[in-house]
Amino acid sequence: MAHAKVSSLNLQGVLAFLVSGFILLSAAVLPVTAAAQQLPVLFDANERLPRPDLSTLLRLRFLTTTDFPPFNFADQTGRLAGFHVELAREICAELDIEAKCQIQAMPYADLEKALSEGQGEAVIAGVGVTTELRRRFSFSRPFMQLPARFVRNAGVEIPGGDVAGLAGRPVGVVTGTAHESMLKAFFPDIRATGFADRGAMLQALKEKKVDAVFADALQLSFWTAGEASGHCCTMMDGAYVSEKFLGEGLTIMLRQDEESLTAAIDSALAAISRDGRLQEIYLRYFPYSLY
Repeated sequence: MAHAKVSSLNLQGVLAFLVSGFILLSAAVLPVTAAAQQLPVLFDANERLPRPDLSTLLRLRFLTTTDFPPFNFADQTGRLAGFHVELAREICAELDIEAKCQIQAMPYADLEKALSEGQGEAVIAGVGVTTELRRRFSFSRPFMQLPARFVRNAGVEIPGGDVAGLAGRPVGVVTGTAHESMLKAFFPDIRATGFADRGAMLQALKEKKVDAVFADALQLSFWTAGEASGHCCTMMDGAYVSEKFLGEGLTIMLRQDEESLTAAIDSALAAISRDGRLQEIYLRYFPYSLY
């Protein structure tokens, strides 16, 4: 697939931004139409996914990291916490294999090698799906997508107050990113204004040098609600997802010889998504909705 994946969004930059933001707060493009704070369910309600017998499974070790809040991090007591960590525990509970489950943290750069060498059975750490990785690993079905959002300066008058009112107006975007390509492809009437980095773009928004910005909803939600924004700005209605530009979404990575385990995890993810348990976990770690 010749699509830009999640990994193209500069993972290290995302990590640095979220670490600072999360700590501060806690001490075809398709518009997502879910209500505020509602996590879209990515599993068809009528689809029945098979659940293989895991009685012979010796253990299920989830590998993750501690540097990607609010997805995975070490809390004040040093205990693993986060959206991914709770989701892994819920998967084990749904599959009734809690006694066989473990969660281990390690540096992000070591995850692929550790999984390949059998140091774990699954990686749950926001690894972007790429064509090269699919040659070597299997992936679960996506359970969450990271949309793009517009954030506007609240002191700028925008006709109608919606995205249509941005036509012909300057909207900031980081140059060379998937979001820049997405903005130009699907919002050609908007005057895209490029910036070298996220910091410069957000500063320009605060100073009203641009009327709005277009970027990753996760980062924007924490920035808008945090002290760094000076409460200058607000999220605009409409969350936008696109596999072509933003990737397949968040998945769990496994070895290719773990077909039964992959199918079982897909089945568990479907059940957790459909009955609202995934939504409950999401609300605990994302106080400012991505959607």
